[in-house]
Amino acid sequence: MRSTSAGAAVSPFKQPKAVFAVAFACVVSFMGIGLVDPILPAISHELHASPSEVTLLFTSYLVVTAVAMLITNWVSSRLGAKRTLILGLALIVVFSALAGAAPSISGIIGFRAGWGVGNALFIATSLAVIVASASGGFAGAIVLYETALGLGIAMGPLLGGVLGSISWRGPFFGVAALMAIALIATLVLVEDIPRPAHKTGLSAPLRALRHRGLLTLSLTALCYNWGFFTVLGYAPFPMGLTPIKLGLVFTCWGVLVAIFAVFGAPRLQERFGLATTMYANLAAFAIVVLVIAVWTTDNSVLIPAVIASGIFIGINNTITTQAVMTVSPVERPVASAAYSFVRFIGGGLAPYAAGRLVVAFNIHIPFFIGAAVVAVGIALLSTAHGLLGEAERVQAEQVGRAPRPAPAPPVTMVPVAGSAAASRRSSNGVILAAIDGSPVAALVTEAAARLAAASGRMVHVVHAQEGAAAGDVGIDVEDADTARAVVGRHLEQLAAHHVPAEGQILLHASDHGTAGAWSQSMPTRSGPPPS
Repeated sequence: MRSTSAGAAVSPFKQPKAVFAVAFACVVSFMGIGLVDPILPAISHELHASPSEVTLLFTSYLVVTAVAMLITNWVSSRLGAKRTLILGLALIVVFSALAGAAPSISGIIGFRAGWGVGNALFIATSLAVIVASASGGFAGAIVLYETALGLGIAMGPLLGGVLGSISWRGPFFGVAALMAIALIATLVLVEDIPRPAHKTGLSAPLRALRHRGLLTLSLTALCYNWGFFTVLGYAPFPMGLTPIKLGLVFTCWGVLVAIFAVFGAPRLQERFGLATTMYANLAAFAIVVLVIAVWTTDNSVLIPAVIASGIFIGINNTITTQAVMTVSPVERPVASAAYSFVRFIGGGLAPYAAGRLVVAFNIHIPFFIGAAVVAVGIALLSTAHGLLGEAERVQAEQVGRAPRPAPAPPVTMVPVAGSAAASRRSSNGVILAAIDGSPVAALVTEAAARLAAASGRMVHVVHAQEGAAAGDVGIDVEDADTARAVVGRHLEQLAAHHVPAEGQILLHASDHGTAGAWSQSMPTRSGPPPS
């Protein structure tokens, strides 16, 4: 038995203006991933900077983003999601404009660092604001967010190439102008969002990394990002193309990233499972980086290989985030911050290391090392294989049992769950009532109560905690207390019918349908339910 959210069928494009305002900001923000690629050689030429100096544009941006991710939950739990989002947008506007006006490479590097702080605040809150502002449930809002992600990744290099063909300063000023529009729209259209009930501590993301599964997957993502940003940050130099041609190359790359992140990854995960898809995808990506390493100076191989790498980058961006949200024992925003902190460190250091390795050795070495580091990531992932498999079978938290029923007609006169009588009843099997927070769920529980009373069975009330993961971000739509309250109401309803019952919360389940999968793997017990 299962209840479903009423808003699941609402079109993702029938949303309030506030949702589209934030989605537009998401498009511009995600443009930043590939925006500077077409202008890297031009900046190097115009400002007389070495390639390794120019790659610091990635390093300062990503390393500062990584460190700033540690404070995003602390800030947003105090300022609220909307204010944090506005602060992030304002910082991006200011620092992208300053980067465009900078007279030296060191100035651009410094201003990109400030941009990274704004980017971290924006990443941490944009999905939450879209979901909170959406009408008719959050399923459509997630689709809209992922659409914005795909458009931004695909259009970023194209915008960088077009504006970069005029001046290397053009992309920076272009982002500043577009983000200013998004900032004004957000200020005007997005309503205030209540602050979280509890404040997140500064140390929460670092403490979350004590969990072996979360740490292992984060380190795997660091290795993957090393290969990813070696390609993204240094491949433009050996290509020797004009900004507009580089923009077209990386636009093709971005289109593949978007398609496989939004459509390819979920289908592969559904068919082959999370772990198998991750192993195969990382192995394929390592092979592509190896191909780039061997044929770095041959554009007929280099350009198709770089474009093809978008397939595996898109898949990995989605499934690794889903894996992190699945294995993590902490709130999704905290897990997302911890994971992003570790993986962005790898992405930030890789381009600069590539530049130094070219100076010390040759242009092939950075890509050989990139492929090797991705292979190390596969080895790291294998150490968490058991945890990942266990998490795929759904992580459940028991939250309580119905109280002892009062005397009633013989068919419903049973002791509390856990007694010998209840154990005999549970040996006959259980009735699963998978519920959400909608009014329809009460009807599901009512039907379960009647069936249990007639058949002498127990009822398991199962609720998948509302949450979502999209792109690189995970959010909790409802907190643990709210989820417990939902289950508690249904346990009280069953107690009123004198039916023995216990409740479960499924943590980080991908959707409410996971309750059914969990019930199939749930053993029939001859003893009392676990406490």
